[in-house]
Amino acid sequence: MSSSHANDPRQPSAARPYVPPQVAPQDLPIDYAGFIAVIFGVAGVMFRYKLSSWLALIFCAQSVANMRNIENDLKQVMMAMMFSLMGLITNYFGPPRPSKQS
Repeated sequence: MSSSHANDPRQPSAARPYVPPQVAPQDLPIDYAGFIAVIFGVAGVMFRYKLSSWLALIFCAQSVANMRNIENDLKQVMMAMMFSLMGLITNYFGPPRPSKQS
């Protein structure tokens, strides 16, 4: 045995595995990516901004990747996904935007 093992104050028999504390669904932090996806999705549909619809789609993917509470988050993510897809479809396949005349 080396001298470092003889002077080690830790007790391996007292070690316990870490168990994360249980958190209630209403106490989980807000899903900011899902909220931003909804905002960008609505802006993409209403104002017909392609960039906004693409950003909504990206934030939807981020929200799905970080989903903690499947019941609450899935509703918000699906709504944001629908807005972003509607925005992309109307921007690329819908009637052209009216041009500014001077």
